[in-house]
Amino acid sequence: MSRRIQVGVLGATGAVGQRFCQLLEAHPWFEVGAVTASERSAGKYYKDAVDWRLSTPLPDNIGGLRVIPTRSDEMPKDVQLVFSSLPADIAERVEADYARDGFGVSSNAASYRMFDDVPLLIPEVNKDHAKLIQIQREQRGWDGFIVTNPNCSTIMLVMTLKPLMQLGLTDVKVATMQAVSGAGYTGVSSMAILDNVVPYIGGEEEKMQIETPKILGAFDGTKVINASITVSAICNRVPVIDGHTESVWVDVDASPEEVKLAMASLPPLKGLPSSPERPIIVREEDDRPQPRLDRDVYDGMSVSVGRVRRDVVKGIKYTLMGHNTVRGAAGASILNAEMLAAEGFLK
Repeated sequence: MSRRIQVGVLGATGAVGQRFCQLLEAHPWFEVGAVTASERSAGKYYKDAVDWRLSTPLPDNIGGLRVIPTRSDEMPKDVQLVFSSLPADIAERVEADYARDGFGVSSNAASYRMFDDVPLLIPEVNKDHAKLIQIQREQRGWDGFIVTNPNCSTIMLVMTLKPLMQLGLTDVKVATMQAVSGAGYTGVSSMAILDNVVPYIGGEEEKMQIETPKILGAFDGTKVINASITVSAICNRVPVIDGHTESVWVDVDASPEEVKLAMASLPPLKGLPSSPERPIIVREEDDRPQPRLDRDVYDGMSVSVGRVRRDVVKGIKYTLMGHNTVRGAAGASILNAEMLAAEGFLK
């Protein structure tokens, strides 16, 4: 990349917005030129507007930026791309405004994931779906575009399912154990989650069930044809800070060794700064993966898999784990943007 691309972060003071700022601090391709937040934060320096909750220090270069309102007409014109960590109800209107005004939008929000003309991207899995951008621009009359990354739990699941498609995958069942950071800083009170498991996360099961077939589907030149697989999900919130764990059952006619080899062989994306050298790490220890031990492998951008074995009924079962606010959120949006930049979608 011969020049650094100016980017903005929408909703920069929230949990995922902070993760965006952390990951973009020294990014070799992208430079944060603007941060947005609610009207009550507008005009403040970012360092004064944000309640910084990450373990690394707040980046000085971003902390000194003035917060601007989350409106496309407020965004500096030298910014080409914005990363959105907005709530879905706000994102639906705001992201369209940005795309209409010529900005690229790499969104972590759920608002546009299931629209037929919007790519739902995991670059190692379906980067060819980015060709929907041209169709989106033509149909909507936009100079910019919107691309989305999936739900955090979906990303980790689908990365392990993609290699199994060649083994005749038809049916998937998954039970998640999701970290509290996935609900944002004020999403689950300590009194609700300590010494507890909450067996409900609103909308989460439905997202996993409908997003997965789209991501694994085939782009036919005009649209994505969903993959012919069924997904059944149960989602639970557990007292872990970062790192979603999932127990998975898949109906494939393959041995555990064939499954492990296929997963370990998922190829990385060459030349992208955030791309992990090994997208899937297969562990052989009986008690791995674990969030505390494995969430930060390859800077949190890899998915760890373990306990791959035959099910007593049929097929294979295994455990996976990934960092929900990195690989499952901000890091996923950044990797999407890197892929788009490398493929010439950002001019």
